[in-house]
Amino acid sequence: MKLIQCLYFAAVHRFYNPFTLPIKTQCVQISHTPGINQFLWNCARKYDLSVEECCDKGVEWAITNRICASLPLISESRECSMTQVQCCRSQLEKQSCSDGVEFANAREECDSHIAKNSTCEAEYFKTCCYCCLLGKAAQVQGQSCEPNPKMGYQCGIVFRTCCGKGQEGIDLSISDYPPKKEPVDISKEELDQEDPYLHDGCRGGGPCSQQCRDTGSSYVCSCFVGYQLQPDGITCEDINECITGTHNCGIGQTCVNTLGSFRCQRDTSCGTGYELTDDSRCKDIDECETGTHNCPPDFICQNTPGSFRCRPKLQCMSGFIQDALGNCIDINECLSTNMPCPAGQICINTDGSFTCQRISPSCGRGYHLNEDGTRCVDVDECSSSNQPCGEGHVCINAPGNYRCECKAGYSFDVISRTCIDINECRRYPGRLCAHKCENTPGSYYCTCTMGFKLSADGRSCEDLNECESNPCSQECANVYGSYQCYCRRGFQLSDIDGISCEDIDECALPTGGHICSFRCVNIPGSFQCTCPSTGYRLAPNARNCQDIDECVAESHNCSFNETCFNIQGGFRCLSLECPENYRKAGDTVRLEKTDTIRCIKSCRPNDVSCLLDPVHTISHTVISLPTFREFTRPEEIIFLRAITPTYPANQADIIFDITEGNLRDSFDIIKRYMDGMTVGVVRQVRPIIGPFHAILKLEMNYVMGGVVSHRNIVNVHIFVSEYWF
Repeated sequence: MKLIQCLYFAAVHRFYNPFTLPIKTQCVQISHTPGINQFLWNCARKYDLSVEECCDKGVEWAITNRICASLPLISESRECSMTQVQCCRSQLEKQSCSDGVEFANAREECDSHIAKNSTCEAEYFKTCCYCCLLGKAAQVQGQSCEPNPKMGYQCGIVFRTCCGKGQEGIDLSISDYPPKKEPVDISKEELDQEDPYLHDGCRGGGPCSQQCRDTGSSYVCSCFVGYQLQPDGITCEDINECITGTHNCGIGQTCVNTLGSFRCQRDTSCGTGYELTDDSRCKDIDECETGTHNCPPDFICQNTPGSFRCRPKLQCMSGFIQDALGNCIDINECLSTNMPCPAGQICINTDGSFTCQRISPSCGRGYHLNEDGTRCVDVDECSSSNQPCGEGHVCINAPGNYRCECKAGYSFDVISRTCIDINECRRYPGRLCAHKCENTPGSYYCTCTMGFKLSADGRSCEDLNECESNPCSQECANVYGSYQCYCRRGFQLSDIDGISCEDIDECALPTGGHICSFRCVNIPGSFQCTCPSTGYRLAPNARNCQDIDECVAESHNCSFNETCFNIQGGFRCLSLECPENYRKAGDTVRLEKTDTIRCIKSCRPNDVSCLLDPVHTISHTVISLPTFREFTRPEEIIFLRAITPTYPANQADIIFDITEGNLRDSFDIIKRYMDGMTVGVVRQVRPIIGPFHAILKLEMNYVMGGVVSHRNIVNVHIFVSEYWF
């Protein structure tokens, strides 16, 4: 077998001006391009000032005060002042970025930071902090430390720096032949690993005037929003949005170009009653406040959008309305559409009010005046107490008269000359009621059979929802004219009453033994799976049992000199030491199902017997197996891989053998060729009932010309659990 642990290396680099500021910001960017440095040098020479002196003063002020707003200028030279301010802001940018990286390393978050200075410095801090957290997250997750180019060049430097910190490891492997001493040769590539960005084309800002991205073999320049790259591929020029037509100025506005952007300026007047503001907007003029109205002394000025109104101070009494000159004019209420007088009366207008005069009409036979005396209404003769039609009849009133008829449900008998009851159920069989009809004096009523109720029309029958009265112990399903009880999952309906629900014992069913991997416990309506009291916990599916790794959870009691090995349902504390003339190759290597400790031969000088001993490595590994309940075929449990050609030219052969610990011949080993390697496969060929412990001594011999050239020994500690999971 070959066990490999990777070793990662990372270099930490200094970085300057980590981020390029976006357009529209109020901060000043320092570019480290050769063109800008030459400009600053020429400016300093022009006025006999040192560019280093101007820049150093700006840097010194930034370090001392952490602000550039009140920077004292050391020279009246405009170029020196620009250099001093630019260097001050560049230093603040570096300090803010460095603080952001330190904050990310110390706090593992960025949002709790409270900015004390300008918004720009806070943005430098947050950006570097976020990029550092992204690099640390990539390192923890084992991802590549190469950032996405879209994150930006300077953010990539911070990402790589924070991702590279603390990565280390050990490369472990079993060689095919005895180790050889190779001469140490440090190549140029290894020397370049100390600074992988030494040949970065964008280092220090690059030759670009605004933004730079390194492509490995070259670099690519880009510009801020509002600028376009020139044919030289380096210089950026402002885009005139007013000429290209990419502005959004509306009608009545003129586009004015600015560096990197544009602004819209109004070119038409606002009209009467409005004035133009500084931001090209129209604002209403309050003539009442400015005193530019023309209201008389007896009127009050009231401002309106774009104008004003004059309202009189004197108010008219009720019944009058005021005209534009302030005069009070009488309101003729009789001309209103609401008719102020009730019916039967006429309206007479008066000064400030009105009066109503009553009209008295005359009525004929069968009519009389209403309570108001304004109109004639019909006399209801049927409402009198003397019953003009007599017993068994109904009186029907008519305008100015009345007539007598039999009541509803009765018919006139010409012989007895009386009204007799009509049996509607017999006269109209099956036509009045949906189910059953019952006759009553002068009428009838409908009834329904069991399981139904009378509808709102009094004739039809609709299904009765018996489930609303909860007749079932659990669930009820209404059916047409009846209902059906059923049970929830885990229960079954009783055969006795058809209403009660009884619990189903899932564990007693024929398939109950396959529900849980260990033990099934019945509960009302369901069941629960349990696991052994120690060494296992219930899996998320609530059915299988999962082994608890006491070694990872540090719940073991192994001493300092012992190594904890996890097995199915427990752990073992083993003290595995290398024999004489052997040393450990490294820390314990954790694999999926095994733990391995490897000892490599380390002979003392001039120890001939040690050098001639063919055994080169002695490994100890631990493997835990369950008890296979249905053992039908051999189970492959261990694979020994030798990295050699399948059919080597020197006719070397590899022989695998089990030399010790194979009790009852429960295991065997076979040779197999897989992916160009020779593999020894250890198989369990007989069923083993746990708990069981055995130590198999496996040998991997390299034979050439009938002679063992070297040998690797693997001691496998096999623990078989008493359980089958």
